[in-house]
Amino acid sequence: MNISPMKKRIVLTGGPGGGKTTALDLIRREFAGKIASVPEAATMIFSGGIERSHDPKVLKAQQTAIFNLQKNLEDIQRAMNPECLILCDRGSLDGLAYWPGSEEEFLNTMNTTVEQELARYDAVIFFETAAKSGESIRSNNPVRNESEQAAVELDKKLQSVWSKHPNFNLVGSSESFIRKVMFGIMTIENVIGQYRD
Repeated sequence: MNISPMKKRIVLTGGPGGGKTTALDLIRREFAGKIASVPEAATMIFSGGIERSHDPKVLKAQQTAIFNLQKNLEDIQRAMNPECLILCDRGSLDGLAYWPGSEEEFLNTMNTTVEQELARYDAVIFFETAAKSGESIRSNNPVRNESEQAAVELDKKLQSVWSKHPNFNLVGSSESFIRKVMFGIMTIENVIGQYRD
């Protein structure tokens, strides 16, 4: 099997309460041994004792740490699993939606461009927040604290960033959860298929 010069990385992202983390768990089981997953960097940081803040200076420090941790976790999984598809619970550009300054400031701080970050990934699967359909976004994730209105705003910001990717796949909030998971599985199968002759 010849491997094409692809990144072999897929981002699962979207607004809070879209079902991506639960879907990721099911997808990981479906593709056991074929994929390696990268956990959500923000959850690792905030569940590790760092408190959320609304102070812009603190937010910038937190988002810088999350950005770097995300990329480092992806690199660790790539080193450990050179032939596997890497499935990421959020991606390096998610921090743009949480950054209290401009997009230009975020990119300068991280010493990157949108194009460089998008080029890290083969595909983006975007799970739209359930709040867009008027549903509750209550979660079992103890570090999640967004209101429905905040979830919709974050969803819009995230979608505007990630929709620039040439292989952007939107999973609408009105879809049933099973359909969301099946769509994610089909998208991953398509990316895996691109690596086969």
